[in-house]
Amino acid sequence: MRELIETLQSGQSFFAGLPPAVLTLIFLVLGAVFFATVMALNALVMVYAERKVSAWMQDRMGPMEVGPQGILQTLADAIKLLLKEDIVPAAADKRLHWFAPFLIFAVPCAAFVALPYTREFVFANFDIGVFYVASITSLSVIAILIAGWASNNKWALLGGMRAAAQIVSYEIPAGLAILVIVMQVGSLNFTDISLAQDGGIHRWFIWRYFPFNLIAFVIFYLATLAECNRTPFDLPEAESELVAGFHTEYSGFKWSIFMLAEYAEMLIVALVGAALFLGGWSSPIPGFLNSGAWGVLWFGLKGAFLMFTYMWLRWTLPRLRVDQLMHLSWKVLTPFSFACILGVGLWMLI
Repeated sequence: MRELIETLQSGQSFFAGLPPAVLTLIFLVLGAVFFATVMALNALVMVYAERKVSAWMQDRMGPMEVGPQGILQTLADAIKLLLKEDIVPAAADKRLHWFAPFLIFAVPCAAFVALPYTREFVFANFDIGVFYVASITSLSVIAILIAGWASNNKWALLGGMRAAAQIVSYEIPAGLAILVIVMQVGSLNFTDISLAQDGGIHRWFIWRYFPFNLIAFVIFYLATLAECNRTPFDLPEAESELVAGFHTEYSGFKWSIFMLAEYAEMLIVALVGAALFLGGWSSPIPGFLNSGAWGVLWFGLKGAFLMFTYMWLRWTLPRLRVDQLMHLSWKVLTPFSFACILGVGLWMLI
C-alpha cells in the first residue's frame, strides 16, 4: 500500500498532493466497501447454491419460481429481510445488541486481505499471514458471546457459551494441522506456501509426507467445519434445544448480518484450506493455464469444491451431542494432530 500511495501522490491523478494519512483513509474505506460487497454477493450465491444442493440431495427441484431456475429467489429473500421490523428486546443491552452482528461481519472481511489469489494479486502480503488469519478469525468468539449476553435471553446466552466452547476447542486441532504445513515450508506467508506447491497436483501438500499431511487435512477440515457451526457441529443453533441459539433475539437486517458472516467464514476457511493443502492458485496440470487471472479461477474452484462438501454434509450427517463434540476435539483430533507434527518432523530429519 505504501508504494501505491507514493505513486498516486507523485502522478497527475486526483489523488496527487493529498496527505498520506488522507490517502490511507480513502483506501481503507474503499477496501471496506469492496469486501462488504464481496461478502454480500458471496452470501447471495451460496444461499442459492445450498438450496439447490439440498434439493439435489432430496430429489426435488428447489427454488424455481423467482427468475430463471429460481436464481433471483435469494435476492427476493434479502429484500424481504431488509424490510422486516428490527425488534430489540426491552431488557436487552441495546448498544451491544447492535454491535455484535457488525463485529462478527468485520472478522471475515479483515481476514480476506491476507489470502493470495494469484502470485501477484495479494491485498496484504504478510510474512505472518497464516498467524494473522488464525488470530483475526478467533475474534468471532467475542462477537458470539456479546450477542448471547446482550440479548438478555437464556437460550441466546446458552447458545453463545456453547459456541465459544466449541470454537475454542476446535481452534487447537485446526492450528496444529496448519503447523504441519508451516513446518514443511518454513514460513507463515500464504504466498510462500502456495509457491511451494506449484508444479501440478502431485506437488500439493495434501499428497506429501503420506499419510501425515492427508490426516492433517482431514483434521483441518473437521475443525473448521466446527468453527463455522456447520452440521454435524451446529450445536450453538440447535433448534430443539436452544430455539435459535445466540441469534434468537435478532430479526430483520441484523439477523441477515449473522447469515452473511456465516457464509463469509465458510468461504474464508475453504480458501485457507485450498491455499494450505490444495495448491492455492496453481493449476492441477503442470504449466496448464497457470498464470494471471487463471490463478483466481483455480483458487476459486478449489474453495467452491470445499464449500460444496460443507453443504453436502449438512444433509448427510446427524447433529452430534455436546459430549461427542468435545470428545472428538480433545480425544481424537488433537492427539492425531500432534502425531502428524511428530511424524512429519521425524520424516524431515531422516
